Amino acid sequence: MVLPDWIHFWQRPFPSGNVVLLKTTRPVLIDSGYGSDVEGLVAWLVQTGTQPAALQWLINTHYHSDHVGGNHFLQTRYQVPIAAHRWEADMINQGDREACGAEYLDQPVEPYQVDRPLLDGDILDLGDRELGVIHTPGHTLGHISLYLPEEKILICGDAVQARDVAWINPYREGAGALARMMLTLQQLADLDVKIALSGHGEIIVDWPAAVQRALRRYEKWQQEPEKVGWHACKRIFAYKLMITNGLPIKEAPDYLLQQAWFMDFSRHLFGVPPADFIDPFMTEMARSGAARIDRGKLVAGGSYTKPSGRWAASRARPYD
Repeated sequence: MVLPDWIHFWQRPFPSGNVVLLKTTRPVLIDSGYGSDVEGLVAWLVQTGTQPAALQWLINTHYHSDHVGGNHFLQTRYQVPIAAHRWEADMINQGDREACGAEYLDQPVEPYQVDRPLLDGDILDLGDRELGVIHTPGHTLGHISLYLPEEKILICGDAVQARDVAWINPYREGAGALARMMLTLQQLADLDVKIALSGHGEIIVDWPAAVQRALRRYEKWQQEPEKVGWHACKRIFAYKLMITNGLPIKEAPDYLLQQAWFMDFSRHLFGVPPADFIDPFMTEMARSGAARIDRGKLVAGGSYTKPSGRWAASRARPYD
């Protein structure tokens, strides 16, 4: 199915998530990718005939680094106003050290401010169209999706993907994170959607099938809770390997033992001391193809765009 010519969807490789441009009377950009890719984002906007300074809003589906990394540049260089769910907006604007999960996940995010906090049911006036806000928690507490009712198009961030599911973090998003994710999917299943634009992967054209696939997988996780941990830990560490262009294999154990997420999952979900979880975790990273060894370095197994040297070493935090 072809998108209307005023909707531009850019499927991006990691470490960035996908972005969507709504070229309405009041143009809106949804998500901004990872920080190292922002110059490419600006070039893409210009190619669509949209100058960055013309954007009326940059709306974030949620505050992870692969979705908000370009916020700082667009806001400081072009004065683009930013909108996000109130729960995440408050953390960002108050300089909370938990903001964006940047410290917990060890992922750089340059500081920015949210100009418009959003809540479920809010309607954004795009001039010739309206964009509805739907609170879709699970992956993060403040995750939102955005709905164009006339076109029946949903921009769903990480809530639903065509070939994967969002990783779940009960140690930062709350003990009920998986249940909230499933409730979100059950609610979205009733929405009339012809096309869904996900934060990762291709356009979703069979919405009911995509939602049901995700629900079935999460139902298995309910029955086997360790699957939550394996999926999350592999995604988090593989992403770290992407944004640093790899990690010397000898440094990996010490690095893992310094990470709060590794401590939480190993102790509380797998029930083993973190030092004892290193070997089985590294074995699973290799077995699953999430990582491989290349000339003494542990590198991500999936495809991605290597960040520049500055970004590979960045420790920017949104509360700086």
